[in-house]
Amino acid sequence: MKLPVICAALAIFLSASTALAADRMRIGYSSISGAYVGIWVAHDAGFFAKEGLEDQIILIPNGTQLAQVTVAGEVDIASLGGAAALAAALSGADFKVIGANVNKLIFSLYARPDIKRVEDLKGKKIGITRIGTSADISARYALRQHKLDPQKDVILLQLGAISSVAGALKAGTIDAGMVSPPTLFLMEKLGFKELVSITDMDLAFPNPALIVLGDIIRKKPDSIDRFMRAYARGVHHARTDREFTIKSYAKYTTVQDTAILQRAYDFYVGKIVEKAPYINMAGMKNALDEVAKTIPAAKNATPEQFVDMRFIERLEKSGLLTELYK
Repeated sequence: MKLPVICAALAIFLSASTALAADRMRIGYSSISGAYVGIWVAHDAGFFAKEGLEDQIILIPNGTQLAQVTVAGEVDIASLGGAAALAAALSGADFKVIGANVNKLIFSLYARPDIKRVEDLKGKKIGITRIGTSADISARYALRQHKLDPQKDVILLQLGAISSVAGALKAGTIDAGMVSPPTLFLMEKLGFKELVSITDMDLAFPNPALIVLGDIIRKKPDSIDRFMRAYARGVHHARTDREFTIKSYAKYTTVQDTAILQRAYDFYVGKIVEKAPYINMAGMKNALDEVAKTIPAAKNATPEQFVDMRFIERLEKSGLLTELYK
């Protein structure tokens, strides 16, 4: 009779010891976008915990603000638009990009149904999240492609979050707004008109990128390796368990429309999110060129200055990706 009791006590002790040994990992992400599916699923499926990480995932609703929170030491790993990360690094933040969830801009410009062309937005109000974010960059890029000056021809309004842009469109307080899936699927369903798809332009860009402070890289490289393994498992699980992943999408986006959730899954998991957080250096150069328009120091910088490849390289050498995708 004593042996089962002893074994049970030992199991409880070992479980408690593991919990005590877990390293805290605060993971920030910057918008309600399907691009973060690897983080969401890794958390919900317990992959961070299995790597000995006591993870907390935190929504900070735009990249500029998340960069500031990360500099302040409130987040250990941040997933945000590459331009916001580079702008912070050029302003003195000790950041390194260690990976990328997605390597292209994923946005569309949606407008009131009576607005038919991008050119019709002259003098109109366009909603973005914050200046310097991927949504802002996408809006400016689209406007320039259609011969509109973002500084002079339109009014760009900072609304804080993609959900706020959608809300302003529905309320009629803006004429157009830059949104991403699954929000753009909702805008389409409500009758708003897509004027231009930045996604279809296939512009290489770290959107979002994974960034870490240099101090954490120096002091906790093993924790970053464990994060990368859990993240890779999260993406793989998303690819192989549709039902589980759609539940995660519903949880973090608060979207309950099954058709929209299905479309978001097919779009992001099927076409957009990288199997592993590979960094596209051409995309990094594009982000740096964009930052150079407002921060002169970027003109003399190179993408390699801001990247630390060791973690993705160790992930590849570990054999985990081969095991997952055999």
